[in-house]
Amino acid sequence: METDDRLAERDEDAVSRFVERFAGELTQAGMQRMAARVFAALLVSEGAAMTAAELGDRLRVSPAAVSGAVRYLTQVNMIGRERDPGSRRERYVLHEGMWYEVFTRRDEILNRWQKTLREGADTLGRDTAAGERLAETAEFFQFLHDELLQIMDRWRQRKAAAPPPSA
Repeated sequence: METDDRLAERDEDAVSRFVERFAGELTQAGMQRMAARVFAALLVSEGAAMTAAELGDRLRVSPAAVSGAVRYLTQVNMIGRERDPGSRRERYVLHEGMWYEVFTRRDEILNRWQKTLREGADTLGRDTAAGERLAETAEFFQFLHDELLQIMDRWRQRKAAAPPPSA
């Protein structure tokens, strides 16, 4: 019941402003605008899950806009789909540990870029200005990869040591 009381006290206008502000930050970082809004709406929902109709109502957008956004978010593994029990409706759900997964995928991208850059440096010749630039960029991505692995390991340790959230 305590959760219900907190929800009743929630300032929905303030929540909507937060959703739009955070979605704006995600958009500036490169995410599609409607996908950012849907993601932010899911993030602030108590159950971390909503139907397309609920998302449309919260964001005041059409089902088509929600559909395109959830397709994108599903493709990049930021959300999943679940069926409502006894219904044909789907709920869109944030993945547990979603940020961890996002950064793990970024690490995979860094590794691919690093490999391609090293090949480019070899192709151009490491004694040329362009080859040297590519080699330095590859080295930077190697550094990011190494640091990211350490950060992710520390995050897992921190999560394991954290007390469970209060109900």
